[in-house]
Amino acid sequence: MSRICILGGGFGGLYTALRLSQLPWIGHPKPEIILVDQRDRFIFMPLLYELLTGELQAWEIAPTYVELLADTGIHFIQASVETIQLTDRRVQLSTGESLTYDRLVLAMGGETPMDLAPGVQDYALPFRTLEDAYQLESRLQRLENSDRDKIRVAIAGAGYSGIELACQLAERLGDRGRIRIVEMADRILRNSPPFNRQVAEKALSDRGVWVDLETTIASITADELTLSYKGQMDTLPVDIVLWTVGTRVAPVIRDLPLPKTDRGQVKISPTLQVSDHPEIFALGDLASGVDADGQFVPATAQAAFQQADYAGWNLWASLTHRPLLPFKYQHLGEMLTLGTDKAALAGLGLQLSGFPAHVARRMIYLFRMPTLEHQLKVGMSWITRPLVELLR
Repeated sequence: MSRICILGGGFGGLYTALRLSQLPWIGHPKPEIILVDQRDRFIFMPLLYELLTGELQAWEIAPTYVELLADTGIHFIQASVETIQLTDRRVQLSTGESLTYDRLVLAMGGETPMDLAPGVQDYALPFRTLEDAYQLESRLQRLENSDRDKIRVAIAGAGYSGIELACQLAERLGDRGRIRIVEMADRILRNSPPFNRQVAEKALSDRGVWVDLETTIASITADELTLSYKGQMDTLPVDIVLWTVGTRVAPVIRDLPLPKTDRGQVKISPTLQVSDHPEIFALGDLASGVDADGQFVPATAQAAFQQADYAGWNLWASLTHRPLLPFKYQHLGEMLTLGTDKAALAGLGLQLSGFPAHVARRMIYLFRMPTLEHQLKVGMSWITRPLVELLR
């Protein structure tokens, strides 16, 4: 029996595994499919921000792999990847288990670099996982229960993550909040559609969020933040610093002798295979390449979601002696939350803001959740929750 090892259970890895489980293996022995992730839950990252305002519950955006993979035939192992031995086709896990493979999928995503300025590692918080959200929640509750007049939060980075965090926190903290975004570029959301940028700028202004453009964080201490603007330094008091700048490939991937970009991403072909290693497929944040039309594929959840469909098919095709399909990326637009019941959406000829964008965003993400069973559970929760709150 062949074995497919999928390393990473995010949008790329989990959805690849689910796609594989749905394909027909008639006339060919069905391979053993193993999914490995260091956590026990899948995180629907685009909705992580709504935990901060209580709009969503953890189970809705972070179902367990055991729940999602029930009755699929996919074997889940909770472990970290220690080493990957390309010659022996072997993966060594933190549990001590050693897995051989016939096909390998690299989908471990990225990690937030926390060494870009003095003090970041010790005093700043990333916001990428459920554990990060819990840690921030704990810090917020302590500050909210204190007798201090103002709660000062600084956010490094004015990309989607930084903007969404700022809006959610501004709504949660209200008049007590002093939210500041620090961005080294000359505008927020610099790679985003102008419509989304304009709506986001208004949302930040309406919520009293400070935005320091062309500014970098020089250092962080337990209660101070030093900013650098055109050669001038300014030190400000701060209670929480959130770090949303950049993404970095995990060390176990950086150490592999595979063709890579300057950022350490694995170079892939349009079929999502690694050069000189056709048995290895890579997708998501750790991969870099162009699609069948020569279009650069961005490192986004949207791209990983689309790649997973092709990766599943091409893995199946490579084991059933069928032609592989070159990946074609479709940019479907961009969405972001801008506070409770508010969002911005630009794509597919649509431009929406406010509550209509919020509803559209929720529906789109609902149908992108990994299994029909989870979609139904979450959808029912979203429908009934307003009625339950109304009856209280």
